[in-house]
Amino acid sequence: MSEFDLVIRNGRIATAADVFTGDIGIVDGRIEAMASTLGRGREEIDAAGRTITPGGIDGHIHLEQRLPDGAEIADNFYTGSRSAACGGTTTIIPFAFQDHGASLSQVLADYRESAEGRCFIDYAFHAIITDPTAQVLNQELPALVREGYTSYKLYMTYEGLQLTDRQVLDVLTAMRREQAISMVHAENTEFIEWLTERLVDKGLTAPKYHTKAHPVIGEREATHRAMSMSELVGVPIVLVHVSAREVVEQIDWARARGLAIHAETCPQYLLLTEDAYDVEGFEGAKYICTPPPRTADDQAAIWAALARDVFDIVSSDHSPFRYADPKGKQIAGTSAGFHKVPNGVPGVETRMPLLYSEGVLKGRIDVNQFVRMTSTNVAKLYGLYPRKGAIALGADADLVIWDEDTPVTVTNDRLHHDCDYTPYEGMTLGAWPAITLSRGRPVWRDGALCVDAGHGEFQACERPAVARAPRPTRIPELIQ
Repeated sequence: MSEFDLVIRNGRIATAADVFTGDIGIVDGRIEAMASTLGRGREEIDAAGRTITPGGIDGHIHLEQRLPDGAEIADNFYTGSRSAACGGTTTIIPFAFQDHGASLSQVLADYRESAEGRCFIDYAFHAIITDPTAQVLNQELPALVREGYTSYKLYMTYEGLQLTDRQVLDVLTAMRREQAISMVHAENTEFIEWLTERLVDKGLTAPKYHTKAHPVIGEREATHRAMSMSELVGVPIVLVHVSAREVVEQIDWARARGLAIHAETCPQYLLLTEDAYDVEGFEGAKYICTPPPRTADDQAAIWAALARDVFDIVSSDHSPFRYADPKGKQIAGTSAGFHKVPNGVPGVETRMPLLYSEGVLKGRIDVNQFVRMTSTNVAKLYGLYPRKGAIALGADADLVIWDEDTPVTVTNDRLHHDCDYTPYEGMTLGAWPAITLSRGRPVWRDGALCVDAGHGEFQACERPAVARAPRPTRIPELIQ
């Protein structure tokens, strides 16, 4: 009689801290045993010669997000989760977007209903707070945190999304009270608007001028301001999509002072530079995202920071808009200025293979760092650990078995998103997931999906440990 539903044999198992060879025994979707040799499984997979890592968790992905200008995100929960699974990701955490005046509770309920039965892999939610009223912060937020929504995104830029510093302080104070965590998009909106107006007045509106309107100094200044507000209230924050050397320097400064600053970067800042925009015609619009990819020097600084663990996580910031689409990048036509082009690039399927190939296989980071940044730390920051993000007894059997024998050339037609391009077209990678398992069940194997939509389940998040830890505040008279 079989001891396990599935045994994965002889794999090189990589966790956040260790690498060892052995078997993994799975029962009812969870890891039941690990040893050098296990008993029989009802099914078995021979992983000899292959590396096994925890399934990826993408903590920054936009799906079915409503946009005020009529632009449409290319991927929905069906296509986005499908694409994620094929690239080795087993849990996604997309955003639920709050319109002004809307109930945050209703927004999350609507997004969750939309995802139900349509996801190939497990999912949780962040919420984007654009209207932090007393009702939202004092009545809705406590109940939402209890229901498993424990992470919230704040914007310091974008018309209709931006919070004032006073509003940010209100939200951070509520996060401290509820032991939840904030993600911050840090750019100085006044810099962006001032520069954009002057560029447009001079007729400098080609896609390449997007980088001039979003300078490093604006990201650096807003980062420092966000960290200062975090310090004032005494609450951790996650700085998302960090792009530049000067911002890394700010994070180093804050951590040297003992501040609870966590940081994320993305493959576009590791593998693209501002040169991508400098092409003929409108093609550069494909790469318009915010912040934009920076200089080659900034790219080198992001890799160096990754190697010394400045970054907790690497996310995709998958925000796909089709290029040849009047509701995508061409919503204002092919002669539109950079300021009229929707911001975002696709990347949920390529995130894990890009970082494994360009990072681990090229010796820039080790496999344990890869595991931490793509899975374990994400689970910890957003309240999914230890059931997610770990190869450990009792954890969900979310696993990736890597194929490092067959080079893969990235082309859009091999990807499973619903976007009509990839920024990484033509890159040759040294690894791709051979098998992705979600709760012990293969969802992607040898080039084919193995489950139907609906396999994915909602995951309620706990209060993150970093948010539960007591932090000093500069205003103890006002904040308990």
